[in-house]
Order: sequence, then structure tokens, then C-alpha cells
Amino acid sequence: MKAQDLKNSILQLAIQGKLVGQREEEGTARELLKKIDAEKQALLKDGKIKKQKALPGITEDEIPFEIPESWEWVRLGEITHNWGQKKPDVTFDYIDVGSIDNIKGILSNNENLMNPEDAPSRARKIVNEGTVLYSTVRPYLLNICIVDKEFVHEPIASTAFAVLHPFNGINSYFLYFVLRSPMFSSYVSSVMKGVAYPAINDNSLLGGLLPLPPQAEQKRIVAIIEALMPYIDQYDVAYTEVEALNKKFPEELKKSILQYAIQGKLVMQRKEEGTAEVLYQQIQAEKQKLIKEGKIKKAKALPEITDDEIPFDIPESWKWVRLGEIVSILGDGIHGTPIYNEKGDYYFINGNNLNEGIIEIKDNTKKVDVEQFHKHKRELNKNTVLVSINGTIGNIAFYSGEKVILGKSACYFNLMIENLKYYLYLIIKTKYFTDYAIKRATGTTIKNVSLMAMKEFILPLPPLAEQKRIVAKIEALMPYIDKYEC
Repeated sequence: MKAQDLKNSILQLAIQGKLVGQREEEGTARELLKKIDAEKQALLKDGKIKKQKALPGITEDEIPFEIPESWEWVRLGEITHNWGQKKPDVTFDYIDVGSIDNIKGILSNNENLMNPEDAPSRARKIVNEGTVLYSTVRPYLLNICIVDKEFVHEPIASTAFAVLHPFNGINSYFLYFVLRSPMFSSYVSSVMKGVAYPAINDNSLLGGLLPLPPQAEQKRIVAIIEALMPYIDQYDVAYTEVEALNKKFPEELKKSILQYAIQGKLVMQRKEEGTAEVLYQQIQAEKQKLIKEGKIKKAKALPEITDDEIPFDIPESWKWVRLGEIVSILGDGIHGTPIYNEKGDYYFINGNNLNEGIIEIKDNTKKVDVEQFHKHKRELNKNTVLVSINGTIGNIAFYSGEKVILGKSACYFNLMIENLKYYLYLIIKTKYFTDYAIKRATGTTIKNVSLMAMKEFILPLPPLAEQKRIVAKIEALMPYIDKYEC
């Protein structure tokens, strides 16, 4: 349960008379209403308030829930009044909607002083200490507060507010909590009008139904709510932290599983599956054969792997190798812009077109014709893996015969054995590769990983059969993690 849901539950219990017990000695709301009526008549007689339009009687169909016998259902206009309006004639403190912190529900301590000649046309409503202000424009934002401070200059509120000054016996804070309750918010939502700036007019607002307890019980309800709120705020902090952890957990779990996988801890090693050294020697023999046949060029020897480079232990049957040692070619796309042709049949892709194993052709992916394709094409085949090395680093895709030419942010390499690519995909998805790429990247605004850095990347190589079991295990686990993420 979110903190706001918990607050709403407490407010709902409070206005149903379930938060504190009722006490016979505290009298009844009916008695309180008689006192309010007498006060109202005195204020009218003294000209301090104007007579309001009679409110309709309350019908049984309107009553949303049961309340204690000592309580009464009333309309908001029965227990509040306003102080009228005036055009400012001296320097005043202007209260507009922006003066309210609608999360905390409090009035800003900052002064918003204005000279009368600078007063906006909305600066008209008179308020006093204890007045409750309710923004009638976009009321779902709950811009509600109590005027609970003294002002050096006369405060004048915007006409965007309904001024609700409670009669004696109505606790301003109790009224404030009722106005923020789910019950009252639901009523307001049902009667507000407008689309871009929905609003509720004063008549509809004052016709809203409220449950009224005796005065002493109002005070006890407020005391309990105010005592509980700090704990709910603490809960909110804890809940937010837990939610953040929950959101991160699936991704962190994926990273942990991938790290376990490349450390040889996800599946058991099997003697009958041989060693990575045998696989490595097979790859080198095949490379030499292709070089001799003139099918690939002999690459410059890569440096030996030193003990200082090895980041973690791996099983004895595995082997540390450099990426450049297990590929026939490693390169990137063109360092420039091809001539585009919207009628062309080929696409110009970059690192941002590589997504979770596939080449993603987007609506804004540029096209080129066959001439540009032959001019800029690279040697791509079923053994090709594509990785983004510029800007967003680590996007990965397999080449599956798509009609594409590559930009410079797409690195491609052709593995000597096709089945290696599925395990390589997992390697590129690890934090281990990401950390390496970031460390080797150059540039400040846009990071770039060089082709040499890609060739020199060292990776833990298991026997081929074990690679297949690792890939199968991860493919079996990921759907369960994805379900948790949803």
C-alpha cells in the first residue's frame, strides 16, 4: 500500500467515526448545529456576513455511509461562511494557487507583497486566520490549506479559491482533513466541469455533504491524524526506497545471473565436454587454414593476456581469450554519410538500430540504393555479431541477411564458429563488458570504443557444449524474471 493510500484510509476511517470512540459527555453534532445557527444569525444581524442562498435538504440517497448517532450529515455551506470581497487599496499579501504546497497542504511562508495598482483582477477575496482555502480550479490537485499564520500586511486571496471560514465549533483542521478525504474528492470529481481546466463552482462546492461530529470529538480526531502523519511520512520514505529496489531488482538479478554464467557458476562443468583449450586450438587451426587459402587476411598478433588483466577466476576447463582471437574479421561501418535514396531497397543502420539480438529498422531509418550498398557493404554472414560502440555502447544484434550498410557506430565481427555467437551475446550484456567498454572509451560528450579495444577485450571461454547449456539455462530463467518485472 502506498503512503497516500494509507493516508486516504485513515481519513476515511476518521470521517466514518471509526478512528476514535464516541463519548456521551461530548454532546451531539445536533446541539453544535443549533449553536452555529445562533452564531450565524448574530453575524447576519451585525452585517458581518451576507445571507446565503438556502441549501437543499439532505436525502437518504445522498448519504454514502453510516455515521455514529451523535454525528450529523451537513452541507459544507451550513458550517462555513466567507468574508466577502474587496479591491485592494493598500499594500497587501497576495495568496494565489502557487502559494500552496499541495503535497504538504500548507500555505507558503513567503510573502507575496503587491501594491494596489499592481493587483491582478483575481485578487479580491478576504481571508482571516482559521480560514480554509479550497482551489476550485483543477480541484483534483488538492490545493487546499488553512490560513494559519499572522500577516504583516492584509492577506487577499485569488478568486480561484473558495473561502471557507468555519463557524465556532467547527475545527479548521477537521474541516481541512474532510475536504482532502476520498469521499469529498469523489463528490467534487462528480460535479466539476470542463476539460482543459476542470473546475467546481462555489454553489456545487458548498452543496457537498460532510459528516459532522461534536466539537470535542473533532479535536480528538485531528489529534490522532496529526500524530499518525509523521509515521506515514516515514513509511512513505521506506516504501519509496523499497519500490526503487523492487524496480531495480529484476535488472540487478539479470546482471547477477549473467555474471554467474560467465564465471562458470551457473551450470556444472562436465569432463566429457572437453576443454576450451581444445576449442581454442580448433579455432586457430581453422583461421590459419582460411589465411592460407586467402579467404581472410592475417591480423596483427594481439598481446598475451597477463595475470593483471584477469578479473575473476574461471573453471579449469575454461580459457581466457581475446575477442580478436576467435573472429575472422572485426571492423565497423562507414565513417561518413552515404547518398540517401528513399526509393532504395537497402537501409543505412547504426548502433541505435541494434536491439536485443535483432536489427531494428525504424520509421526514420534512411535508405540507399544498390550502388551505395555495393560501395559501402561489409562482409556480413550468419556468424556476424553487431555491437554499438559509439554513443550508446553495448546494443547488440545478430545479422540475419538484412539488406543493410553500417555506420561507424556499429562494430561487426564474424566469429569463427557460428554457435559461439549466442554465448557472446550474453558476454556483451554483462556488467563486465559494460565496465570494460566505459573504461576503454574515449570522448567526453559522445563515448567511443575503438576497434582495437574491442579486439583486445578478454572473455572467459567455456567448451562449446557448456556454452549451449549456459545459454539454455539463462533462456529458461529470464521469463520468470520478466514476469516479476511486470
